[in-house]
Amino acid sequence: MNRVFSLLAGWLLDLLIGDPAWLPHPVVGFGKLIAAGEKRWNKGGHRRRKGALLTVLLVLGCFCLTMALLIGCEAIHPWLRIAVEAVLIFYCLAGTTLIREVREVFRAVDRSLEEGRTQVARIVGRDTANLSAQEIRTAALETLAENLNDGVIAPLFWLALLGVPGMVAYKMINTLDSMIGYRNERYLDFGRFAAKLDDIAGWIPARLTAFLMLLVSGKLSKTKWVHENGRKHLSPNSGHPEAALAAILDCRFGGPHDYFGEEVWKPYIGENERPLTTADMECAVRVNRGAEIVMVLLTAAARFFSCF
Repeated sequence: MNRVFSLLAGWLLDLLIGDPAWLPHPVVGFGKLIAAGEKRWNKGGHRRRKGALLTVLLVLGCFCLTMALLIGCEAIHPWLRIAVEAVLIFYCLAGTTLIREVREVFRAVDRSLEEGRTQVARIVGRDTANLSAQEIRTAALETLAENLNDGVIAPLFWLALLGVPGMVAYKMINTLDSMIGYRNERYLDFGRFAAKLDDIAGWIPARLTAFLMLLVSGKLSKTKWVHENGRKHLSPNSGHPEAALAAILDCRFGGPHDYFGEEVWKPYIGENERPLTTADMECAVRVNRGAEIVMVLLTAAARFFSCF
């Protein structure tokens, strides 16, 4: 029951306050460790091996250190472990912040194109300087769907499977991928292992995310369509939540995107190329919240019987 309590406390913290800018975040520390390792090792020969070694060291280090921390807290007092677990779960979830940022993008682009471009640059990796209003809204909704997996469902999945240490380790994997998992000249070799590991860690959660989105929206009849269209994406995982949202909204995602000055074509997902509206965003937000709540309940059930 204590494991369920820490989950609910951590989730409620995220629900209520998200990630306030004034609060230090462990992912910032993850980023500094990754950046330092990349600066030191991403040069000379054997870059693929050095990138793999950095990834393994950081992921296993997160898992083992978190486990040791929780064991130490348990030895002091069980309630201390519950409190620390709740805080770590809170830090690993990003549902509220994601929704908040996407809403701000839609408000900003309604005010002006430049404000929309500036705001959407906070949540996407692509170049945003030349995006149209439609492309800004599309980018925000694609990110909302994709990061429902990365920021909510996948962390909860690994929490259910391997406890808080597994959840923290997944957060490190995802951070590694977001920093060095690009297919460009600088990271192609060094970040390849991190990118593959992120694909593996997110494979089941991405498909579970799509299923939960269809479930809460009453669109389970679209499951086959989502599976077929999700496989079109360049990523083995991102396409499934995006396809689910495209099916729910009856819209189209994909097309040309600029990354680091290079144009990358992403296959179209969905057929209906129509203007996206604030109403579409609010519908997508409701779907995200519904899927999140179902996943929290499933994770709570798993935590009740877990040994981690």
